[in-house]
Amino acid sequence: MQSGERRTTLADVAAEAGVSVALASIVMRGASGAGAATRARVLEVAQRLGYQPDSRARLLRSGRSRLIGVVFDVRHPFHTDLLTGLYDAAGAVGYELTLSAVTPRRDERTAIDGLLQDRCEALVLFSPRTKVADLGVLAARMPVVAMMRPVRQRDVDVVRTDDARGSELAVDHLVSLGHRRIVHVDGGTMPGSSERRQGYVTAMTRHDLNEYIRIYPGGPGEGDGARAAEEMRNDPPSAVAMFNDLSATGLLDVLRGHGHRVPGDISVVGYDDSSFSRLAHIDLTTVAQDVDALAGGAVRRAVARIEGTDVEHREVVIEPRLVVRGTSASPTGESGPA
Repeated sequence: MQSGERRTTLADVAAEAGVSVALASIVMRGASGAGAATRARVLEVAQRLGYQPDSRARLLRSGRSRLIGVVFDVRHPFHTDLLTGLYDAAGAVGYELTLSAVTPRRDERTAIDGLLQDRCEALVLFSPRTKVADLGVLAARMPVVAMMRPVRQRDVDVVRTDDARGSELAVDHLVSLGHRRIVHVDGGTMPGSSERRQGYVTAMTRHDLNEYIRIYPGGPGEGDGARAAEEMRNDPPSAVAMFNDLSATGLLDVLRGHGHRVPGDISVVGYDDSSFSRLAHIDLTTVAQDVDALAGGAVRRAVARIEGTDVEHREVVIEPRLVVRGTSASPTGESGPA
């Protein structure tokens, strides 16, 4: 039995089984050329010693890695939800993921550079903020799939939700409940923000509510939602359509802290259907992005580009859906503290 201080090698297995390394390799690869007794002995020794074939090294020797690099932001809970779906989709087609995170002290360029050193065969970028021209340069090196952001660059594939439609669903839902004084807290400069903002305006106009259109500057985090809630404190609306679920939680905390009942006084609709939005104490009505469809679409497109398969459309746009929970209801009168 080998010491646990180092990885068991094929040479260790061959020596223990009394065969050559070449013959042990034939057995471990399942190739022909080894007798039944020898094959059984080598496999038994490999199992007993805990030998694990280094498939990554073998792939690299063949010029392949079967690795898809993924850049995500640790500050966005929805990105974590997407990673779960992406692992499932990649595993189903025999690929693996290698991750590189964007953090408050690590920018997207650094995250991408880390993956380029890992010999990835394609990159999937969650809500990339990199300039379109730079994405084009990157796509000249390997397949690039941008998620959750429209990108006007013919060499970059896109898999995203119809964000404008998502905001329209939020407004349509609130209008169906009887709300008119509906405001939107946007995502600032975040990818998808302009589309969600436009969807809000489009829906309000369609419902002849132009006079009530009001957009508060926001962002992706709880603090952004909290600041927006403070801004609307002196003239509270009857309903708010938020940029995302995380900013919605910040807004909810401040509204409730000021004595507003949600949804009794103010209804709130988030965006993403992040896993935390389903928690009982949050119970957020939200616009759901289809995690499985987004993840599956991104992996399929990356693999198609890697393997040279023709694709019909550069951009895949997925329909969102509304999930009604406990933060939206019919208005009970003029908004204000309980």
